[in-house]
Amino acid sequence: MAATSQWEAFFDSHAPHYLRNPFTQHTVAEVDFLLEELRLPSGSCILDLGCGTGRHAVELARRGYQVTGVGLSPGMLAEAERAAREAGVTVTWIKCDATQFTATEQFDAAICLCEGAFGLLGLDDDPTAHDLTILRNLHAALLPGARLMLNALNGLAAIRQFSQEDVTSGWFDPVTMVAVLDEEWELPEGKRRVRLKERRYIPTELVALLGQAGFVVEHLWGGTAGNWGRRAIELDEIEIMAVARKARAQEES
Repeated sequence: MAATSQWEAFFDSHAPHYLRNPFTQHTVAEVDFLLEELRLPSGSCILDLGCGTGRHAVELARRGYQVTGVGLSPGMLAEAERAAREAGVTVTWIKCDATQFTATEQFDAAICLCEGAFGLLGLDDDPTAHDLTILRNLHAALLPGARLMLNALNGLAAIRQFSQEDVTSGWFDPVTMVAVLDEEWELPEGKRRVRLKERRYIPTELVALLGQAGFVVEHLWGGTAGNWGRRAIELDEIEIMAVARKARAQEES
């Protein structure tokens, strides 16, 4: 992506209002679920790639974990820093595009959630190369055997909801599963319109890409924010959740 991408501008403008979204109101229950799946002792090191306003990172830090949050948007990171101060916890915050992130340590687990990075494309990005780069960066950041919790936009819902007119007009490409959207947000300072490009995934594609990056997929769950759990994917929900593990050396041979 460019140094200041459309996503960076979008999230900067949305940062002060982000936590008013209904899907952000279930952080404690979501972190409960993450920790049930990750099964990590307190004090473990967790990477939150695409951390947004830090709602998961801060809650994990409250529970005694050492958390590093990586985000593209200075505005979102400023909100995250404020939230950590108010909670009285320490989180390491890093401004970086997820495709450019190089870890200086290896983590016990990683999360990449709620459209924080994965699937969010620059207008000129190749959809497969972009997301595979993110997965490889996550893989490099993890210790062998460490788990990744990843949300991806649900391609099943896209197939059911987009029309042939959307395909003809170029708003949705069923070959690449990429949608181009003109989003308009009603913000206190007025309306803001931005063109966004997003990649959707059907479950088999997501499993294949994670495998290409060196992960073993353990579970695929329904992943819509506020409704995480060990449950089947619903066709029309917004996101799906992958629970994956960095393969150990003997599994890669």
